[in-house]
Amino acid sequence: MSSTILSTKRLSLAQKELVLHGNLGLVEYDAIHIRLVDFNFNGQYDCLVFTSQNAVLSYVRRKKLATPTLKGTVGNRAVCVGEKTALLLERNGVEVLASAANAKTLGQLILEKFPDTSFLFVCGNLRREYLPCLFQKHNIRYKEVVAYETTLRPRLFKRKFDAILFYSPSGVQSYVALNALANTTAVCIGPTTLAEAKKYTHKVIQATKPTVENVIVQAVKYSSTAKNP
Repeated sequence: MSSTILSTKRLSLAQKELVLHGNLGLVEYDAIHIRLVDFNFNGQYDCLVFTSQNAVLSYVRRKKLATPTLKGTVGNRAVCVGEKTALLLERNGVEVLASAANAKTLGQLILEKFPDTSFLFVCGNLRREYLPCLFQKHNIRYKEVVAYETTLRPRLFKRKFDAILFYSPSGVQSYVALNALANTTAVCIGPTTLAEAKKYTHKVIQATKPTVENVIVQAVKYSSTAKNP
């Protein structure tokens, strides 16, 4: 009998093929809902900060819809978290000065390379505290704008999965709202998601790269090892 994993995000066809090639069964759903929102800001900033692709999508959308009410200006340069976020920025004509695998590493890069730069932090309503605290501690001028909203979509599952794939802390929160995670292996996209999952289970795995594809790869490796210890 093949193992079955649960993805807390609906996968693309190519991503589903990775699961299929790993001889795994798949159940998928969207544990969270993302809504892009309009935003405004005043003042002038040197550089943008993004920690998610959703923030980039909202920013690009806002630029296309720009009206006289968008009073602020910002340089066409950015620092960001994630390779895919960087690629999305570059595809939309934004110069990426630096990218990192996580917010902590990005914060260190900012302190080392851009200590006198002012930043517009384009984020979601559930953004983590690390970067704002870092900016305040080191007196880095910044403005924060909420560009998208995340809402939880809890769903009850009356079965056990061999592994559950998580892509954000809010995805973990949504799952545990109606389900127990204890004694289930959580495969997580990055350190903040891993930290959230650890609140509910000791069986956790972190992807070696912060991509959906690598989360799937780690789930396949885990399931293969579990079947053939």
